[in-house]
Amino acid sequence: MKGDRVEIVVDAGDTTRTYEVVASRAGRRVETAVRRGVMEVSEVTRSGSVVRTARFMATRVLALVEQPVPREDSSEQ
Repeated sequence: MKGDRVEIVVDAGDTTRTYEVVASRAGRRVETAVRRGVMEVSEVTRSGSVVRTARFMATRVLALVEQPVPREDSSEQ
């Protein structure tokens, strides 16, 4: 959903750096995966096409914070 966001805090030697991947348009979502020691955070369309990907060495990632957009629950009406 538009507004889904993932923040990644990475050890950059003597300091930390924070990166952010945001679902920028309606119908897009943010997915995370760890493969072979690499953390991948991707913005994906409804059809599953990857728009952009951020890759980080898993050993350097200090925190990964997923912040989904609050969804309205239609079953409560």
